Amino acid sequence: MPTYEYECGSCHRTFEIRQRISEPALTTCDVCGGPVRRLLSAAPFILKGAGWYVTDYPSESRKKARDAEKSSSSSTSPEKADKPAAATPAKSEGGGSDGTSGASAGASTPKPSD
Repeated sequence: MPTYEYECGSCHRTFEIRQRISEPALTTCDVCGGPVRRLLSAAPFILKGAGWYVTDYPSESRKKARDAEKSSSSSTSPEKADKPAAATPAKSEGGGSDGTSGASAGASTPKPSD
């Protein structure tokens, strides 16, 4: 059954009602008794066929590729979540050429506290 939209001329109330196509249109508002008129409203529809967006109705091969992409991205997501936020090593202040920091050599300087 289609849904029709009406507007009252007296109280300016807008309402929807489901009616059969064969039923006559409403003429009076059920709240104030004023005259009503049927409004034009957009009908819901689905666009099918060639010429529309590829993502609207994907083919079987596209569905399989999308599912494979989802499964590969979901399997890598937990690994990324387990890693700490600062994965890059911090720069050392007095590091030597051999890759050791100055703090491990025993000549550390105290850092100011906040």
